[in-house]
Amino acid sequence: MPPRSFLLLTAICLVWACNTVVSRLVVDGMGVPPLWYAALRSLVLLVALLPWLRPLPARLGEVMLVTFAISGGSFALFFVGLQDATPSAAAVVSLSGAPLTVLLAIAILGERIRWRRAVGIALTFVGVGVAVASPSAWSSSTGLMFVFLSALVGALGAVFLKRIELGSVNLQAWAALGSVAVLFPMSLALESGQVASVTAAGWRFLAALAFSGGVVSLGAHTLYFGLLQRYDANLVAPLTLMTPIFTIALGAWITDDPVGQLLLLGAALAAAGVLVILIRPSRLLFKPLLVRSRL
Repeated sequence: MPPRSFLLLTAICLVWACNTVVSRLVVDGMGVPPLWYAALRSLVLLVALLPWLRPLPARLGEVMLVTFAISGGSFALFFVGLQDATPSAAAVVSLSGAPLTVLLAIAILGERIRWRRAVGIALTFVGVGVAVASPSAWSSSTGLMFVFLSALVGALGAVFLKRIELGSVNLQAWAALGSVAVLFPMSLALESGQVASVTAAGWRFLAALAFSGGVVSLGAHTLYFGLLQRYDANLVAPLTLMTPIFTIALGAWITDDPVGQLLLLGAALAAAGVLVILIRPSRLLFKPLLVRSRL
């Protein structure tokens, strides 16, 4: 990979890491309800991608379910978790998406693994367990449970994604539509104070929404899929492990996350386990979403 492309991928991972920190500031610092935030983020994306909803895909129901799982569904759970969990701890727990995807592929698709990937799966879960056992993470274990559920939902969607024959932008468009259709009613039924919180936050919320919906989902993900078209996924996907590293650093800097030795040890073990999973071949999984299972 040329240095220019590597720097571009580094910038993409940095943007993804920033999005976790910004989302924490929105749902915790600004008090915006997480489902409402996820719904508005999807609405921004839907407005931008309306032309890519045509033509109607085959198996529309399956497309809607799968894209919702890897977009609004997993993001909503992630944002709920960030009300309590720090960005640093959430970044480590999110790494569980890779082994969860493989385990679901074994159960649903008949994926076969050998001992190396089994070791990677075990190592990742051990690393996540060590990180969660750290004092700073354990105090926010409720939030981290929702982050884990987010990884599980994203993993479920990623298992079926390879069956869907749509371009990356079309996938994002349908993910946005499904998310808008589900999350707005859910927010109205389960949350309160949506308009008041957004009004009180003012331009700060609008800036965060534009960043999350525009820069992250539309910009960074489009560029990421562009890199995948030019380079082998076995090269690109492992490099996205820069994202949790950046998230931990930004969390310690911006949101004052207490990053102790156990959290760092757990992050190193989990990242090593995911790396083992990524470098092993698989015919049934869409590797680019093993590290980041949300669009």
